[in-house]
Amino acid sequence: MWSVDEHLADVLAAVRPLEPIELQLLDAQGCVLVEDVTVPVALPPFDNSSMDGYAVRTADVQGASEEFPAVLTVIGDVAAGSGELPTVGPGQAARIMTGAPLPPGAEAVVPVEWTDGGTGGGAAAGMAPASAAPEGAGGEVRVHRPAGARAHVRARGSDVQAGDLALAAGTLLGPSQIALLAAIGRATVRVRPRPRVVVLSTGSELVQPGEALTAGAIYDSNSFALAAAARDAGAIAYRVGAVADDAETLKAAIEDQLVRADLLVTTGGVSVGAYDVVKEALSSIGTGPDEPDAGRVDFRKLAMQPGKPQGFGTVGPDHTPLLALPGNPVSSYVSFELFVRPAIRALMGLQDVSRPSVRAVLKADEALGSPAGRRQFLRGAYDADSGTVSPVGGTGSHLIAALAHADALMVVPEDTTSVEPGTELDVIPLG
Repeated sequence: MWSVDEHLADVLAAVRPLEPIELQLLDAQGCVLVEDVTVPVALPPFDNSSMDGYAVRTADVQGASEEFPAVLTVIGDVAAGSGELPTVGPGQAARIMTGAPLPPGAEAVVPVEWTDGGTGGGAAAGMAPASAAPEGAGGEVRVHRPAGARAHVRARGSDVQAGDLALAAGTLLGPSQIALLAAIGRATVRVRPRPRVVVLSTGSELVQPGEALTAGAIYDSNSFALAAAARDAGAIAYRVGAVADDAETLKAAIEDQLVRADLLVTTGGVSVGAYDVVKEALSSIGTGPDEPDAGRVDFRKLAMQPGKPQGFGTVGPDHTPLLALPGNPVSSYVSFELFVRPAIRALMGLQDVSRPSVRAVLKADEALGSPAGRRQFLRGAYDADSGTVSPVGGTGSHLIAALAHADALMVVPEDTTSVEPGTELDVIPLG
């Protein structure tokens, strides 16, 4: 039997990161940068106001109070996006809006709440809209508090300076990274695209959700679970409806999907039953006279529970990687987490392809048993605050309900047959 680590190493050795492409920013979300991105212009590109208020000279408001306000002449408005700016001289102020450039002569901004807003009354709650009260850009304003130099002013380059490294190659682009790229003026970016993953489930007993169950039939949950897991891993997932237990039908289905697949995942049909047709179908792909070099898929037994039967190889003229997973729902999902998710992350060009594990103390009413020579993966509920993990459900590979309520996998090593409550063990959080 192969070990879990040997099988994973074999998978990753055959998976190569996808070729880079240039994408528009929103299309690049979820992709990985392949080049360093530097800042072409400082952010912000000019000194600007962090408040709605008045741009003033600090000497003019020194010692200002509600009893003895500083009375300044308002010379105009400075709105965000303003081009020509008024110069603020002695005894003057300009109404200024958040994000607007600090006009020449001004040294600070006093919030409108520190003034009478030009009304001649008490403290203002805000400014009247410029369209409704254009006279607000003139007249006088009374300032009730002093302001120090640079008060409420965002300095040019206080976010990033021109020439700084904005994002390094290998960065996974999420919303905040997309925002930074847009802020520095990048319309496109060079990335590795999100892998296209095709999921096929096999079994004549499978019925699609929403259809009526017939005698001996069950609903197809695996293809939905694995397609969702592929999306969660960062892929573009395509789910193919259940394929009957017929080798030629499955072979044709796989060959049809090669045109849109960077990775193929099958579930079911990899054990030793008379109707486990995945082996039969995959062994004949690429064996014809017109397909001299179309890869091969090996089937093997792993020293793990659940998920002992596994298949891996490449198919088609482009040697598309294919992972054949067991059909039991828990076996299928655990196998995805251990082998398919890392393959997807490797295709994306990420360095850390597997979920990180943590150490946690087993919280249980009794010891957990584990078969000798097998690495067991048990469903658990992990409490990060207390550093404990509790079993969820039994060990059966068919227990979907228990899987739905678990948020971690507890890992029992091959040489351990019993884990007592209070024992520390490795845990893989799934969140």
